[in-house]
Amino acid sequence: MPWTVSFHEAAKAEADALPLDLRARLERLTRLVAGHGLDRLPPSAAKHLMQGLWELRIKGKDGIARAFYVTRKGQRLVIVRVFVKKTQKTPPHEIELALRRAEEV
Repeated sequence: MPWTVSFHEAAKAEADALPLDLRARLERLTRLVAGHGLDRLPPSAAKHLMQGLWELRIKGKDGIARAFYVTRKGQRLVIVRVFVKKTQKTPPHEIELALRRAEEV
């Protein structure tokens, strides 16, 4: 059974605002998940954060970005927050925003 990848409405706009190379890498990872499942992601591409919240780690020549996602029944992955990372540690308000959006989906 294939995975379905979708975006929270605000996260889609955030993804569209990423620099071109980061956006292309995010699209590649989402296509990989949709076609082959989460098991086929490279080990360094995904990390569990907390309470069912995971992150896709995106790295390119224009910097580093993160896409927070949750999984739902029926092999459904929903990206709830996308942002360009500027500090070494992920700011707590980014995680809080992702958790709030995850409750909406």
